[in-house]
Formats: sequence, structure tokens, C-alpha cells
Amino acid sequence: MSAKKYENNVLDGMEQAAITMISRAIQFDNDGKYSSALSSYQEGIHVFLDVIRSTNDKRKQELLRQKASEYITRAEKIKDILQRQKDSGNYHEQIQIPNDGVGFSYEFLFKKYLDKTIKTVEIEDPYIRNVHQAYNFLSFCELIVRYCPQLKKIILTTGTNHQDHVNQMSRFSSIRNSLVSYNIDLEIIFSDTLHDREIRLDNGWILKIGRGLDYFKPVNKFSIGFTDQNLRSCHETTVDIYFK
Repeated sequence: MSAKKYENNVLDGMEQAAITMISRAIQFDNDGKYSSALSSYQEGIHVFLDVIRSTNDKRKQELLRQKASEYITRAEKIKDILQRQKDSGNYHEQIQIPNDGVGFSYEFLFKKYLDKTIKTVEIEDPYIRNVHQAYNFLSFCELIVRYCPQLKKIILTTGTNHQDHVNQMSRFSSIRNSLVSYNIDLEIIFSDTLHDREIRLDNGWILKIGRGLDYFKPVNKFSIGFTDQNLRSCHETTVDIYFK
């Protein structure tokens, strides 16, 4: 394949990716899921701008600039809608994860609510007891470490694994020790009466997940989806997002 043809294929792929993101944004927008719409618009716009900078086709550049301008205008209007909802205390978004649905990684669901102002994250989930659940919790910790550079404290309230508490504590100890290198303190609180499942961010967002962090279906090691949550099938559940 010639270098020119390869370059065109890459640009076509980038443009298609941008179209897919914008299509998702429009669907979220139509459904009134404004936070998800804004995130998808921003991602799509970013890729459109990359295509504009990379192509020498003047006609395509102009066409994409017009589209990007439209999406930027809509994204700004959505920002205003979200701010008004947050100011009035009326913000509520619901995401339905279907049975066997894919593409619902922690990053996809929660990244848009994470920012540099967050210093404390509180997680209530009664089922961080077994090995795979500890891995889920670790994955969520990795996400907030990446996107919350001022994070200082994680508080997890969960249930006790009475059959294997020593190993449960050992797993938490390993996670705690690894967070120390990021100057983040992990506090574990055990409650055998806990039923609620929610994540509270100190920037005002509250994330309620019907199944908690454990909404992924099992996948064998060395199988697609084992390391990439976006490729893993999910149990049916509902995610409710509020702003207090």
C-alpha cells in the first residue's frame, strides 16, 4: 500500500470515528441525557479538528469546519442547560445498561464527572468482598487517580467476607499501599447492614449504580474483554446520576 493511500485510510477512519461519536451525542441530546451528550460532542469535535488539521483537501476542511462549528455551538448550549439544572438542583440523568450490553466501561460512564477539583471520593458498595470485585474496585481507583490529580482520599464502605476476611483485608492493604505513592489515603469501613450502592464525588456529583461496581459478566482469563471493560458483556442495571 502506498503512503498516500495509507494516509487516506487513516483519515477516513478518523472521520468515521468522529461521525460515530457525534451520532451518539445527538442520540443522547435527543434523549435529554445532556452530560453524556456534551462528553460525546466534545470527543467528536476533537477528532473532527484533528482531521481538519491532517487533510489537504480544502473542500473537506471547509465542510468539516462548518460541521464542527455547529456541534461546538450545540455543546455550548448544553453547557448552559446543565449549569441551569445544577444551579436549580434538578439535574438527574439515567443510563440503562442492557443485559449483555457492551461499551459500558467505568471510563465511559464516569469520566465526564471527574475533574481536577475532586479531593475525596466516597464509595458505598456492599459487595467488594471477592477477588473479582476487588479487581473492579482497583479499576475504579485507577480511573479516579488518572482524572482527579488533586485526589487525597478514597473512602470505601463495604461488607465483610466472613469466610475469607484475611484475604479480603490483604487485597485492600495492597491497594492502599499502592495509593500511598500517589499521596492518596484509602479508608475502609465495614458494614454488614449496607444495602445502598452509590459513589459520591466532592465536586457535587452522586452516581447510583443498581448493581454497584460489579455489573460486568464473568470472562475467562486470556479472553477478549478480560482487560478492556468496553469489550466485556454486562448484567442489566441502571445508573442514576444526580448533582447536589
